[in-house]
Amino acid sequence: MSTTTTMAELPGLVGTELGTSEWYEVTQEHVNLFADATGDHQWIHVDPERATRESPFGGPIAHGYLTLSLLVPLFGGVLRVTDTVMGVNYGLNKVRFPSPVPVGSKVRLTATLAGIEDIAGGKQLTFSCVIEREGGDKPVCIAEPVYRYYGG
Repeated sequence: MSTTTTMAELPGLVGTELGTSEWYEVTQEHVNLFADATGDHQWIHVDPERATRESPFGGPIAHGYLTLSLLVPLFGGVLRVTDTVMGVNYGLNKVRFPSPVPVGSKVRLTATLAGIEDIAGGKQLTFSCVIEREGGDKPVCIAEPVYRYYGG
């Protein structure tokens, strides 16, 4: 389920759950590429043998910030605003990682439009987002991203 709407219709969606994305598998390759991009090569992420042997998670886990970065690909499966010319990430109000993401897990996003403000040339939207892991009992990420959408 996802929502397709326009800039003019967005204010009427405040408080509405917009949808849930498809499942997305987090692979060791994703984790390794993220480690290379950020310089975070901690063994709990990039050394599967050691992580399986020594970590409390029973194997390698995704970086928390990798999990957070999945908002980008997952969000496209939740909301589509047809008359924007550009959207930018304005920031985050809150982020928590209540549960790890073991490598090989599948995750998905559910998002609710929590608030909206008019800005010059567009709208600023605040979302309440939950990323869950397939078979998990707690969310893996709870975040309040703030995006700015600009119309044409």
